[in-house]
Amino acid sequence: MSDSEALPAEAERIRAGYAFTGPALDLGALLWDGRCLAGAPVRIPLPVLNRHGLVAGATGTGKTKTLQLMAEQLSAQGVPVFLADIKGDLSGISRPGVSNDRVQGRAAEVGQSWAPAGFPAEFLALGGSGHGIPVRATVTSFGPVLLSKVLRLNQTQEQSLGLIFHYADTKGLDLVDLKDLRAVVAFLTSDEGRAELKDIGGLSDATAGVILRSLTAFEAQGMADFFGEPEFDTADLLRTAPDGRGVVSVLELPAVQDRPQLFSTFLMWMLADLFHDLPELGDVDKPRLVFFFDEAHLLFSDASRAFLESITRTVRLIRSKGVGVFFVTQTPKDVPSDVLGQLGNRVQHALRAFTPDDQKALKATVRTFPDSAYDLEELLTGLGTGEAVVTVLGETGAPTPVAATRLRAPRSLMGPVDGPGLDLAVRESALHGRYAQAVDRESAYERLSERPPAAGAPEPARAGRAAPAPRAARTPGAKGPEEEPSLVEQVVGSGVFKSLARSVGTQIGREITRSLFGTARRRR
Repeated sequence: MSDSEALPAEAERIRAGYAFTGPALDLGALLWDGRCLAGAPVRIPLPVLNRHGLVAGATGTGKTKTLQLMAEQLSAQGVPVFLADIKGDLSGISRPGVSNDRVQGRAAEVGQSWAPAGFPAEFLALGGSGHGIPVRATVTSFGPVLLSKVLRLNQTQEQSLGLIFHYADTKGLDLVDLKDLRAVVAFLTSDEGRAELKDIGGLSDATAGVILRSLTAFEAQGMADFFGEPEFDTADLLRTAPDGRGVVSVLELPAVQDRPQLFSTFLMWMLADLFHDLPELGDVDKPRLVFFFDEAHLLFSDASRAFLESITRTVRLIRSKGVGVFFVTQTPKDVPSDVLGQLGNRVQHALRAFTPDDQKALKATVRTFPDSAYDLEELLTGLGTGEAVVTVLGETGAPTPVAATRLRAPRSLMGPVDGPGLDLAVRESALHGRYAQAVDRESAYERLSERPPAAGAPEPARAGRAAPAPRAARTPGAKGPEEEPSLVEQVVGSGVFKSLARSVGTQIGREITRSLFGTARRRR
């Protein structure tokens, strides 16, 4: 008698809840009464993956392998994937896995026909810190809201930073790197520049001092390399390989895992940038991209209410653009309830209950699940590695029954690729020529440094910068020293927009208006 025929009524109801007719990801097989039922597969329909999801569980319970399993199947079905690799062990997705007794045993238990396979992968690294194509953002594109979170500014300081960005935009002062931002702040607190913001609130010396000190400390930690050009075009996350499989973009983060505010906020910048540029799709047969946001609790810790509201809106609205977001963390309570309410798919690995806080988190997690046939409090503490409690949205959009699941084994290498192997893959990448070499063009720092000094004042030093791009010639009849032009006249007259056109294109035609996060929109 088959497993499906022998099932009790409640287990049969669960099995039927996952019997989808369309394309889906195969997660594993149903666990019931201590048995793994290979005839009762647990799956996620491909069209609902843009309804977002959560992968949660204690350290060592198998979350990383779940990401790898899902990414493989998404790639195989032509869906590009973004993976944030905190520990550096997801690079193996590019290489075929190795068969052993444990893998074959797991495959037999869950009814999986296992064969080794590698998948097309692109390796990225923040600012080139580590093995990967450098991912940089300009300060302008990053915007004041996200930058305020990285710099740990309070609400008043964040508002002042927004005013500084607004001023730079309106004057055509392009903020490419942190030196550009520092130059604008210093100018606005100088005797010459103080009046520039007088009519719109001004910038106090105390607030400017906090911002400048925060920028200095930020750079001292080696953060300056993450801001600059060429800026990474997030459209490159949407590529497919020549054989039609989706490219898996793996952002290597071990080199910056001691700077969680930076990498979690950079991930949010990437998501916000995608949100700006992608057109509305509505309901789709398969997502355009699935974005796995690892260590998600770092994004939400110490976040302002406005920041959390912006995240919630972005997650809610990006669904209609065909992008699915999976937050990966230890417990659902790490994710604010407004965001958690947007997540339609859940893969919950084991939780521990060693302390009173652990027990409280366990009870809170159980309350986030729909009613089920399981004693979830007992089940969640008894799951083994590679097992999880699953509930997803079905093909009609209704939640599926809660299913304890033994997960499939990934087909790719369950471990990291060595450093030389990664370096070779990076050098052979089609993106290497576009992003590997940093570019330092004329921007706000040079513009302000080139202002005619006050009488008797020395020319500002420009040490530490590469030679700026050649500027357009001055307009005939330019004003002499006795009739010094305004800042606006200097910027426009010096050919700033021609300089922008000579840039790598990240700022061409950008709009002055800013998004939910204050990030600048770009036209592709």
